[in-house]
Amino acid sequence: MNILGILNITTDSFSDGGRYLEPSAALAQAHKLAADGAAILDIGAASSHPAAKAVAPEIEIARLDAVVPALKARAIPLSIDTFAPQVQRWALGQGVDYLNDIHGFPDAALYPELAASSCGLIVMHAVQPSGVAVRTEIPPSEIWDRILRFFDIRLDALTRAGIARTRIILDPGMGQFLGSDVENSLIVLRRLPELKARYGLPILVSLSRKGFLRKLTGQPIAAIGPASLAAELFAEANGADFIRTHDPAALRDGLKVLKAIGKDAGPGSP
Repeated sequence: MNILGILNITTDSFSDGGRYLEPSAALAQAHKLAADGAAILDIGAASSHPAAKAVAPEIEIARLDAVVPALKARAIPLSIDTFAPQVQRWALGQGVDYLNDIHGFPDAALYPELAASSCGLIVMHAVQPSGVAVRTEIPPSEIWDRILRFFDIRLDALTRAGIARTRIILDPGMGQFLGSDVENSLIVLRRLPELKARYGLPILVSLSRKGFLRKLTGQPIAAIGPASLAAELFAEANGADFIRTHDPAALRDGLKVLKAIGKDAGPGSP
């Protein structure tokens, strides 16, 4: 299990916007995330939730450039969370370890540069074809087939462009990226084993502080940690290889406890 620690250097991220916008605060949080168990830092300089404001690529790059070189100097594996091709090109030039695109790299003009690089690609599905998440009504009966069609088409396009499948990680999306119905996220969580079996690729899940968990529990963001952890542990038990979280320490400790108990032991095992 690989834990990605979320580092938002934004003004309006839904749970911590503005807290880490200053480079000194961002670097301090990055080191805390790593110390708390994050094997990879997933850095976003523009929010993608439904109320997010547009951020120009030059501003995204400036925010990232204030922290990425220092973190690379510490040999901390980095993922850049952006759907802007200009920012993705900049990140490739920095030699980052992963690119994370909420639309799964739809811009074919970027494919030659992706193919020439060695970074991992987190290919995420979203029901929105471009831009930030938009509150969209998708019937639960349709969500699974939509996800499979998306990955079938996108994987074919990427591999035809010369991008090795071994570099690809699949993220089916969660929360508003699957539509407004809470059940859509629950369906995907239940069917993670099917997704892994169909494609034979690593799966990433991002559940931390998501709105569907707040709807289920009636809890505000400040109190959603336990629900996030429960969902993350379920995802890991059902085949997720990467989990993206705001709280690596809680997930690290939860996984340690499950391992100590022997989560794979059957009923009545000593």
